[in-house]
Order: sequence, then C-alpha cells, then structure tokens
Amino acid sequence: MITAAELKSNFYPEILDEITRHDLAIAEGCIQSAEAEAKSYLSKYDLATLFGGTLPDSVTGHLKTIIKDIASWHLVKLANPNIELKLFRTNYEDGIKWLKSIQSGQTDPQGWPYPAATRETGNETAADGSQSVQWNSNRKRRPFF
Repeated sequence: MITAAELKSNFYPEILDEITRHDLAIAEGCIQSAEAEAKSYLSKYDLATLFGGTLPDSVTGHLKTIIKDIASWHLVKLANPNIELKLFRTNYEDGIKWLKSIQSGQTDPQGWPYPAATRETGNETAADGSQSVQWNSNRKRRPFF
C-alpha cells in the first residue's frame, strides 16, 4: 500500500536514513507490520481491494496516513535521533483509536468495499455491514429493604 519513500512525509530524509542505517528493508518491515496491524481491525472489509492499490487516493488517503503513522512509531522505537517521541506516540494512539472506531461500527469510511461473498450471496448483515452479533443488557440491580 505504501513504500519506504512515502515515509519521508513523516521524517526528514536524513533522519530516516539514520534510523534505518540506509537499509530500506527495515522501513519496509515496519510498513508491513503496520499494514498487518491495520488489517486486524478492518476484517469486515474487502482487504484485498482496500490494500491492493486499486481504489483512488480519495477513498484510502486517510488509511494510508494512519499506516504511515503506525509504521513511523515502529521505526522510532528502533532509534530516535532528534525526534519528539510524544508526537509519534500520539499519532500512533490516534490512528489505533480511529481503527477501533471503524471496527466497532461507529465510523464507516465512505467508499470502502465489503467482501464479495457478502455482496453476492445476500447474507443478512448488521446495520454496520458486518456479520457480527451484538447484545447488551442493563446492569444488575440489587434490591434493598
């Protein structure tokens, strides 16, 4: 979905080179880890289409930003030369919070595709598009006399 060169929007090139020691395979590993982390929250969507690069940037732009933030946090944990750690940690936490809101159905990004099996078979789905079941109840009351 993103490349190591695109991380230059989060790092100055010399800082990225210093962290990775001119080995972009390290950055690629952090990107793959970030994508896997994001995919774990987005299982109700068609991940092959969403991460395949076939959708326009207007649909996946924010997701790419979140993946870059997560990958940047993984890189900064390796070494932090002249970097404000709190900023990267805040961006990471905000990204995870956004992914959790999508997972719980509070947020539904426009244009994100659902799996083809759900669309073709016409299985009944919940209001948020997932096939999950949710339930809750009132808290237990204790009678007193």
